[in-house]
Amino acid sequence: QLMLVESGGGLVQPGGSLKLTCVATGPNFSSYGMGWFRQAPGKEREFVAGIGWSGGSRYVSWFASGRFTISRDNVKDMAYLQMNHLREDDTAVYYCAARWNDYATTPETYDYWGQGTQVTISS
Repeated sequence: QLMLVESGGGLVQPGGSLKLTCVATGPNFSSYGMGWFRQAPGKEREFVAGIGWSGGSRYVSWFASGRFTISRDNVKDMAYLQMNHLREDDTAVYYCAARWNDYATTPETYDYWGQGTQVTISS
């Protein structure tokens, strides 16, 4: 019932910033918790950040704490991931995901996924 499309990825030097956008198409966007995940070659998909249905509750993974910020706009049906102080090990495909009612840290519990957007950090 929900279609997610990410954008905003690209090539950035270490220390740079990037903002990812997730556009949702479908009903009841405000009833879904949203999460950002990433997957690098040879690694499992890992949780980056999550935000509750109203945007009032947020959680950022340990490696992103102090650098990444998750937000959402329930009027525009969009979610965002602002990434600052990027490092080479942040290089991955980043995915937007939706889960009914609340966010979670495990990817298998999410119902809808975007196609992913490539983020490459290199000097």
